[in-house]
Amino acid sequence: MTAPPTAPRRPSIHSLHGVDRTDDYDWMRDAEAVHGHLVAERGHYEAQMAHTAHLRQELVSKMAVRTPETESSVSWRRGAFVYYTRTVSGREFGELCRKKDDKSEEATISVLDLDALAAATGYVELGVCEVSPCDRYLAYSVDTTGDEVYELRFRDLTTGEDLPGRVPGTYYTGAWSADSREFFYTVVDAAYRPHEVRRHVLGATDPGGGEGDTLVLREDDRRFELTVRATRSGELITVTAASRDTTEVWLLGGAEPRSVAGRRPGREYRVDHDATANRLVIVTDDAHPEFRTVTAALDASGTVGEWTPLGEPGPGERVHAADCFAHHIVVSLRRGGEPLLRILPLDGGEPYEVGSELPTGRLAHVRNEVYDTRSITIETGSYTEPTRWYSLDLDTGERTLVKVAEVPGYDPSDYVSERHWVTARDGVRVPVTIARRADVALDGSAPCLLHGYGAYEATDDPAFDTALSVLLDRGVVFAEAHIRGGGQMGRHWWFQGRYGAKTSSFHDYIDVADWLADGRVSGIATRGRSAGGLLQAAVYGMRPDRWAAVVAEVPFVDVVTTMLDASIPLTVNEWEEWGDPRRREDFDWLLAYSPYDNVPEGKRPPLLVTGAVHDPRVLVHEPAKWVAKLRATGDSAVLFRVEVDEGAHSGPTGRYAHLAYESEIFAFILEALTADEPR
Repeated sequence: MTAPPTAPRRPSIHSLHGVDRTDDYDWMRDAEAVHGHLVAERGHYEAQMAHTAHLRQELVSKMAVRTPETESSVSWRRGAFVYYTRTVSGREFGELCRKKDDKSEEATISVLDLDALAAATGYVELGVCEVSPCDRYLAYSVDTTGDEVYELRFRDLTTGEDLPGRVPGTYYTGAWSADSREFFYTVVDAAYRPHEVRRHVLGATDPGGGEGDTLVLREDDRRFELTVRATRSGELITVTAASRDTTEVWLLGGAEPRSVAGRRPGREYRVDHDATANRLVIVTDDAHPEFRTVTAALDASGTVGEWTPLGEPGPGERVHAADCFAHHIVVSLRRGGEPLLRILPLDGGEPYEVGSELPTGRLAHVRNEVYDTRSITIETGSYTEPTRWYSLDLDTGERTLVKVAEVPGYDPSDYVSERHWVTARDGVRVPVTIARRADVALDGSAPCLLHGYGAYEATDDPAFDTALSVLLDRGVVFAEAHIRGGGQMGRHWWFQGRYGAKTSSFHDYIDVADWLADGRVSGIATRGRSAGGLLQAAVYGMRPDRWAAVVAEVPFVDVVTTMLDASIPLTVNEWEEWGDPRRREDFDWLLAYSPYDNVPEGKRPPLLVTGAVHDPRVLVHEPAKWVAKLRATGDSAVLFRVEVDEGAHSGPTGRYAHLAYESEIFAFILEALTADEPR
């Protein structure tokens, strides 16, 4: 058992609102100064986890057995071709393929080989991946370090060769013009914020680096990020500027971008194009806090008409999106915490709804790029049911099974997914999704892994994960707490867990854990990433007695200091989520729960923290500082798994690398839970 690395204490004082905060580890913000310490932390982690090598290998082997040698996605049509992704045995990242038709005997063509793109660094994340309307060109962008800054490239699909010139510093949205001659894309500023839309003319003389590309739109308000997309109709390109609770949309074309409805603080809207009636279909919270759908006519000049309601949302509904097709509009919504699709026929037929056929299941329509169609692909699944894809006949509502994700050696009937409701301390009912083996009872005999997030109105709809199935086989109960701050129950659910109400997220989570511990499970480990890492850090400090172990992945923990530094990514545009500590009221509530400023006293549970030097979302000094302070202020069993080379906010990419990472996390958890042997 080697001693952990000791970080030097170099006190500095942060003073604001008459409050002095001593920070012994502020020096860790210097990437060069802290690098050696991070390398030592990774070495310490490897040494401390070495004794779990056999367990990790056992877990990985069982995960690999349930991973088919060759995996392929459901296909989608774009122009004259169908596309799908495929990963063959021994490869991490796979390839994008196309052929004329799903039933065609014609050979499949590999369009983009991600393993080749990852060869230099061992890491790759695909950003933009858009085929031109003429089917000849592919605009794609890659990140090979994990910093989420992408290099944009263009490939001629008739030759398989990239065109000259690459554009660095781009983000992961983009759109082709209808004539395939121009591509619109976003670029990032020094804070990694997509703040400009530029136009690239295919075939134009360009020395490389995008120097010859034209600026289309710049967003100077640092609270807003830009995204660009083509509507499914192919007739419009939209640019959306979005902060946490405000949006503005522009239509591209003509001399200047045209704003659809301006910008009003606290009001959001997003648009699609109904080309059949030449109108915009808009989802907005204007006049309805849980959003509604309206339409607005477009005249020949592109002028936007008055908004006309397209039905009204029902009780308990949160409308998320409206997607236009030639004969139908598909509205995505939630009611009572469950996902639904509402199909609106444009021929005057009666609307109808589509839900998941699975208890506690997810439901979404996936990559449906054909506008003039009468069927779309939808997917369902749960924590215990592998993903299924159906073709949904939009005229009749009939579903035809297209594909079921292959999971060798797995029988869904051996497992149970169920929804429970826990009454929180203030009387609000919080939904909890539980997955377990059917022969593992909720009678207090089995250990539990609890997971949560609770921020940004994000929903945690269940998705099947091979790694989780192996954990369930060891007799562990898995629970997802859909706490306030997330979006499971609608926009109001987010409002009740952001800003000064953030502690509701932490209290909900602890209340769910107490409910589980009340005769239902034998011990609880807890896990979460990013904002979910903040959740873990907060409940680690508030109730250290509750947890058998805590896993805080890339945790946002130095809350006040980070939200005061406008020079780093995700500060200015995060004030509307967490608060702006330059205001005294915001400062007080942030300081009250900031894990770095509120380390727990007394006995603490085992803690595993992760971080990555290239992570632009939670800079690596945050978890590094927190680990150092915990070790200096008490008897803390803390491990810090830090990616010191290429690596991302979400952990290793690649299918086998993901399994290896999960085996490490599970080995740490299983040791703490002393779970049974596999059943």
